[in-house]
Amino acid sequence: MPIPDFQTLMGPLLTMAQDGKDHSFQDCQDRLAAQFAVSDDERRIMLPSGRARLFTNRVGWAKTHLKMAGLIENRSRGVFRITDRGIALLKEHPDRIDLRILRQQRGYLEAREFKQKDKTGKKAIQEKGGPDDTQTPEEQIEAASVALRESLGAEILAKMKSASPSFFETLVVELIVRMGYGGTRKDAGKAIGRSGDEGIDGIIKEDRLGLDVIYIQAKKWEQTVGRPEIQKFAGALQGVRAKKGIFITTSDFSKEAIEYASRIDSKIVLIDGGMLWNLLIDFGIGVATVASYEVKRIDNDYFDEENG
Repeated sequence: MPIPDFQTLMGPLLTMAQDGKDHSFQDCQDRLAAQFAVSDDERRIMLPSGRARLFTNRVGWAKTHLKMAGLIENRSRGVFRITDRGIALLKEHPDRIDLRILRQQRGYLEAREFKQKDKTGKKAIQEKGGPDDTQTPEEQIEAASVALRESLGAEILAKMKSASPSFFETLVVELIVRMGYGGTRKDAGKAIGRSGDEGIDGIIKEDRLGLDVIYIQAKKWEQTVGRPEIQKFAGALQGVRAKKGIFITTSDFSKEAIEYASRIDSKIVLIDGGMLWNLLIDFGIGVATVASYEVKRIDNDYFDEENG
């Protein structure tokens, strides 16, 4: 069963509090997970950014909307209780409570800051949420971020494929050094880009001291890299008694190639076009920041008068 969206969680969350007692957010999470058969593995699923768990985020936003509608109230940190308005609304809508119903509640729109004045001084209602009401604000932001990243990645991949072999070698050098390998950029530049020697395009230091080395194969290809190419590279590593290698390509690897690399004694890391452009973005190579946005959350310690 898929993880329920935050609107689906609103009614059950409010129902849990209908006894009028104090309820902890953590306890409600556990009970909702049991009610909707959300497994432990599913509860560990993170948002794309890796900053929060998806299920916790959705329960949190269900609680936030119920509070903005005046249906629950905070009692202490992480603890809430249903209000008289919440009890009354449950009686009116025992089957489902969602945004459509909450928007009918007095004070809810103001709490969400949906109202703003137009140029004539009259109040106009404008929703600031995303187009998909099943997603929490964080999910909407991160979905847009993923779409922008994938679009940027497609552009980077196209640029790499159309670039000259020497430029691709320079890009590989820059990435390796940014990741902390290859010693200095000068050292790595000398090591990469030589003519292939039995399937090896270059040798770099694993660390600045050169305590170990890594052998490189970098191919600006269009076609899928198959098992024979990985076998050739692995054989080249054995020929120089090497245990570590990186095979980089602008295309992808076949299933057989991936399986073969995972079974052999030598440690061969396969970097396909998708992984390559992700690394370039992560390490800021060939990209520039146009804008950045911060997502802030409340600092409960600051507003806790008891700690003052």
